[in-house]
Amino acid sequence: MSTPRLPRHATKIVATLGPASSRLDLLEQMIAHKVSVVRLNFSHGTAQDHIDRAAMVREAARRSGREVAIMADLQGPKIRVGKFAEGKVWLEPGAKFVLDASRTEPGDVNEVGLDYKDLPRDVKAGDALLLNDGLIVLDVTAVKGDAVHTIVRLGGELSNNKGINKQGGGLTAPALTAKDMEDIRTAMSFQADYVAVSFPKNATDMEMARQLCNVAAAEFGHKPGMIAKIERAEAIPKLEEILRASDGIMVARGDLAVEVGNAAVPALQKKMIRMAREMDKVVITATQMMESMITNPVPTRAEVSDVANAVLDGTDAVMLSAETASGRYPLETVQEMSKICEAAEAAEDPQLDADFSGQNYSRIDQSIAMGALFTAHHLGAKAIVALTESGSTPLWMSRHRAHIPMYALTSRLSTQRKMALYRNVRPLLMDSESDRDTALMQAEAHLKKRGIVQTGDVYAITCGEPMGAPGGTNMLKICRVT
Repeated sequence: MSTPRLPRHATKIVATLGPASSRLDLLEQMIAHKVSVVRLNFSHGTAQDHIDRAAMVREAARRSGREVAIMADLQGPKIRVGKFAEGKVWLEPGAKFVLDASRTEPGDVNEVGLDYKDLPRDVKAGDALLLNDGLIVLDVTAVKGDAVHTIVRLGGELSNNKGINKQGGGLTAPALTAKDMEDIRTAMSFQADYVAVSFPKNATDMEMARQLCNVAAAEFGHKPGMIAKIERAEAIPKLEEILRASDGIMVARGDLAVEVGNAAVPALQKKMIRMAREMDKVVITATQMMESMITNPVPTRAEVSDVANAVLDGTDAVMLSAETASGRYPLETVQEMSKICEAAEAAEDPQLDADFSGQNYSRIDQSIAMGALFTAHHLGAKAIVALTESGSTPLWMSRHRAHIPMYALTSRLSTQRKMALYRNVRPLLMDSESDRDTALMQAEAHLKKRGIVQTGDVYAITCGEPMGAPGGTNMLKICRVT
């Protein structure tokens, strides 16, 4: 029986690890079907759970022959209601309901406590609070001490620890909590490649998170990439400064949609993807992408369109959350997403000439990267190869749509893993070699061994001289395989 062909696509898939997918054999299959980044959700589980799962990811990657990145996703502030005596209540429209920060006993249909004790200081009469992802809407009528008095506008079932958002934003909860700081230490103990920060409001939040990560990882000589999850209304006007302080962003459509309204999210998604690419940052599109596959073996047509549109917008990665963490069909979901990515990319129309029109590049290494793209595109090259230490050259090239596979060869394992998130970049590990000509011959031999190029194929290759200096790419060579 022949082995089914695996889709080849440039867009990366981020899969969340959880009870449904924490098996070595299953994870190995998911990686074989093009999962490039594995997300560990620190909102659930113990520190040891995450340490054990990270070790499983590394082992599954080793067995698959493909390195993947690990992304530690911090929980952020718990902006939630407390618990109910019966576990849940039903709120009727027009009923009065009190959120009391000082209440310690379980709640009832009239009142409930708060995990977020600062809520009474963040709201005033006339504000609207959205609970449980906006399914319940409360209108604030008064704030009396620690008690927020409301009228139920949109009712329904409210259960323990459901989230609270303020319409239009404005909650003052800090992006980093004491738990997050402890989780950063855990994530750095296994050298997570990326750290995703929940609810950042500005660049300062990201700078603080980076500093904490770098300190915690210093003993390992490691520096993770920082991903800002854009899920607060306040983050939108500060998007450019947040991008500058980060290595990438996540379009976290759940909480963001609750704060700014569902209708605003599609245009914001396109804006965020465009800005990230223009600023040479990576971007992940997330939340409910294949939500129905938590319980169903096939996606809805709307979900197919949603994933495809994110790919056509130019996202680096599309993310699966509960679909792979707790769903019934984690592998099937990855397989379906792979097919959608491949089909969407086949419909793309690369316009590199237009991309470069009027652009000026002051850095030599960036000019070389753009030259490699332009030349390979017009020559119909089989591949673009970058010998890289920092990963900067492949990152720059990946910001442009090109239907030419890019292979990034590096001697640094940490760089290889980090590049697993870059669109259309296939990172490979190669022994370091200080002599340029030897390194170029080794690179071609590496590509031939993997069946990437064969006799007669043309490919473009970039490197730096002297070899091994991060940010030192200064050479472009066009080669024909003999």
